[in-house]
Amino acid sequence: MKLLIIGGVAGGATAAARARRLSEKAEITVVERGTYVSYANCGLPYFVSGDITRRSKLLLQTPEGFDSRYGVKVLLQTEAVEIDRGGRRVRVRGPEGEGWLGYDSLILAQGGSPVLPPVPGIDSPNVFRLWTVPDMDRIHQYIEEKKPSSALIAGGGFIGLEMAEAFHRRGVPTTVVELLPRVMSVMDPEFGGMIQGSLERNGVAVRTGVALKSVDYCGEAAELSDGSTVAAGVVLVAAGVKPELTLARAAGLAVGASGGLQVDEYLRTSDAHIWSAGDMNEIVQKVSGRRVRIPLAGPANRQGRIAATNALGGRVKYEGGLGSSVVKVFDTTAASTGLTETAARAAGLEAAAAVLVKDHHAGYYPGAKELVLKVVYERGTGRLLGGQAFGEEGVEKRIDALAMALQGGMSLDDLAEVDLAYAPPYSSANDPLNVAGFIGQNDRSGYAPLVSAQEARDLLGRPHGESLPGPLLLDVRNLNEHETSHVRGALHIPVDELRFRLDEVPRDRPIIVHCRSGFRSHLALRILKENGWTDVRNLTGGYVAMKALGGFEMEE
Repeated sequence: MKLLIIGGVAGGATAAARARRLSEKAEITVVERGTYVSYANCGLPYFVSGDITRRSKLLLQTPEGFDSRYGVKVLLQTEAVEIDRGGRRVRVRGPEGEGWLGYDSLILAQGGSPVLPPVPGIDSPNVFRLWTVPDMDRIHQYIEEKKPSSALIAGGGFIGLEMAEAFHRRGVPTTVVELLPRVMSVMDPEFGGMIQGSLERNGVAVRTGVALKSVDYCGEAAELSDGSTVAAGVVLVAAGVKPELTLARAAGLAVGASGGLQVDEYLRTSDAHIWSAGDMNEIVQKVSGRRVRIPLAGPANRQGRIAATNALGGRVKYEGGLGSSVVKVFDTTAASTGLTETAARAAGLEAAAAVLVKDHHAGYYPGAKELVLKVVYERGTGRLLGGQAFGEEGVEKRIDALAMALQGGMSLDDLAEVDLAYAPPYSSANDPLNVAGFIGQNDRSGYAPLVSAQEARDLLGRPHGESLPGPLLLDVRNLNEHETSHVRGALHIPVDELRFRLDEVPRDRPIIVHCRSGFRSHLALRILKENGWTDVRNLTGGYVAMKALGGFEMEE
């Protein structure tokens, strides 16, 4: 049995090791066009930052190590240039020239490659990408030798955010430029706003809605699409990743509508003898059922394991991915799993969301840090669809638990009832996930209907019907909070005074109630409903969500 694997990082390396554990007789060969095999590419920014001090820690395996431990032959600096599907062979080009390698089963694990915008100066000596160990070495060496006085990062995704902190830790003033309206566009807009706030609090400048137009190497500057100029002694391009499909397309393998390689539930391509794993694949999003690309290390490794099993005759299904992810942004963390509210609605689901702002453990225990948690659900059924979180502590814990809930097909009712570990240093008697379940239950039952910050912004900008007045925003925070900052035109009545000032609240308009986080406004909503108001909704996430989202007319 000859198993040939194209690509030796993440999915490819995992596939090789798995294949050997399944069969001692198989002849396994890995072809990798780079100079390293099986390295920790997710750790590259943390070497640049100085968090990881030993470069060797990132190199998980060597060709010699693969041979001695697994009996796997690794060909480095060797590129696969053609697949002869009929002859079941691959033409490769490497240090020893060109030749053909035969196979009984072939696994493609070529991943993706960074998108480089075709702008003037993109090939300048101070412009880098970060995808491989040599990329990392070049950036590290450039900072050490040239000591740039400024850095520009084109792209506000995972690598862009991690490298913003890395440059900052190396003492290089940094600007992040993002074409979309928010950084971290895979999350809902308010979380992009929170992440941007974290960057700016730590001295990183952020420009959104603009793109890199050109790089002036000699002037150590870059021009943006709006005509402005920013300092750019060193430039990192992190503007997205495209699947590496040149070889697959040339071989006539089917490509899906999302732009990834089309595979079935066993990770088999349109050729019965070829499987695929990792970032190049189009896979099923578990919640929506749609076929998408999820270029993350976790799914890539799991796909490598399953592809190897099936390439050696197994019948193990890959059920798809949730897209669970987490990113460190200085002293804060942002994480997500499943569908965002935006993605759920784009998928045609009747999506709603419960947002809460709550300490990550009992507030009376020292060290409590504020956590923002958003749980997305299907309003009609209560089915959980996804969630996002942001804060200094306890973020990934909640998102990991929510990922397990999604995996199990759980509902809001399940989330409200689940027993989670509690002691004051770790959580509250009702964990934030439980409370999110309560909030969603109250919304679905009509006991305390919700409106999101984005929905509120849209509603406040247009009238209610053709002749009826638009909704009124009722601010129930205390006087100091209101005077510090508030939405222009909002009626301000502190929640503790509301019972005595009900005559100030109109009965002929829809009411949207907000406080800072959503709890006091929940109390206010119940007061109004118990006194005869019927069209009242609580702005979930309160002023925190409104400020993070933006677009409201604020008076400071």
